[in-house]
Amino acid sequence: MAAKRILMLTGDFTEDYETMVPFQALLMVGHTVHAACPGKKAGEQVRTAVHDFEGDQTYSEKPGHNFTLNATFDDIDPAAYDALVIPGGRAPEYLRLNPAVIAAVRHFAKAGKPIAAICHGAQLLAAAGVITGRSCSAYPACGPEVTAAGGKFADISVDQAHVDGNLVTAPAWPAHPDWLAKFLKVLGTRIEA
Repeated sequence: MAAKRILMLTGDFTEDYETMVPFQALLMVGHTVHAACPGKKAGEQVRTAVHDFEGDQTYSEKPGHNFTLNATFDDIDPAAYDALVIPGGRAPEYLRLNPAVIAAVRHFAKAGKPIAAICHGAQLLAAAGVITGRSCSAYPACGPEVTAAGGKFADISVDQAHVDGNLVTAPAWPAHPDWLAKFLKVLGTRIEA
């Protein structure tokens, strides 16, 4: 397996599990993952939030861990990466306002590179205009954004993931086993028991 260089776009109040778990899992299998946030440098941290499903009409939100970035956003060249990961949480709603973030997402889509987005990460895909004619899962509250952006919302179980070519998406962190397995397959990563 050839190790891949993966960019993770994240920010304050990113979902804790949706940032920590893929970051650590992708490193564990031998890939290089650079986590970056606009306006922050390597060594600085983003605050995370834990979103939980406790029987309410929507998820609850609690403080998560601080996540240390290992890349400086201003130094990032999307062309130097093989794939993109977009965690959910509240970060995508403000990251999508940054033209450099939108340009980076468009680069990966235009180049046909693997993109993994989970939960509210679809907000970045929609804002970048890269899901027109594509099917995409997301947290159900983001379904209307997927549809408004010209995509087809894949309404799947919270523990499942959806693949449309190079795009691997899921509704929320309970899908990590399926989402990460499908993303690794799209990356060409083989794990043997």
